[in-house]
Amino acid sequence: MFEEIDSQDSPLGEISLRRRRMPAFGDRDIYEVKLGDEFLMSSMFVEAEEALSTLGLAAVQGDKLSVVVGGLGLGYTAVQALQDARVDELLVVEALDTVIGWHRDERVPLGAKLNADARNRYVSGSFFELATDAERGFDPDHPGKTFDAILLDIDHSPSEFLNAANAGFYTRENLACMAAQLKPKGVFAMWSQNLPDAGFTALLATVFDHVESHVVAFYNPFQNGESTNSVYVCVTGA
Repeated sequence: MFEEIDSQDSPLGEISLRRRRMPAFGDRDIYEVKLGDEFLMSSMFVEAEEALSTLGLAAVQGDKLSVVVGGLGLGYTAVQALQDARVDELLVVEALDTVIGWHRDERVPLGAKLNADARNRYVSGSFFELATDAERGFDPDHPGKTFDAILLDIDHSPSEFLNAANAGFYTRENLACMAAQLKPKGVFAMWSQNLPDAGFTALLATVFDHVESHVVAFYNPFQNGESTNSVYVCVTGA
């Protein structure tokens, strides 16, 4: 009913991958990622992670898209992005090599799909460092490259951080530096566990020409009711 698949030290603390079965929720494996005592992700709730890709890419025009996903997690955002036939290449930026290893070794369910898709590439590094270094950029093989979309799912919200050092990213200066790595009419989309924040929306509007927020609702069996996350979708100017 429960198995700890892996547990390793990381720069952020002990990170673990677990698998469990809960008969009340159906006969299926549920995968969980924890950092210390904090839950990072569960395969039981993936609607908002998938919506990050669906909503973000829906706002992108054109074909042969180059896309960055910030944060690998259990791979749901990345796999959903690859469902869009317009995506020509996908760079998944992940700071923890352990998480990349789980996918490369196919110890998580979506690892095989990502490994089998030639459009996908894992980039080991800090999204926030690469986002604020436009000269270097996200692609280690093509410094300074620009992208059609950047999809971010790392922190819990714009004010609740996985790592306190991430707080410095959510400023006009650093968001603008990241936006400089987008093509004209490029899209930045970001997941949050909370409802849309008016202050953060206003901050995004100082950087991007168009900003929308979407509430993503999904059934939560633990609460026997509806839970919500949100996705911000921002478009640069021409």
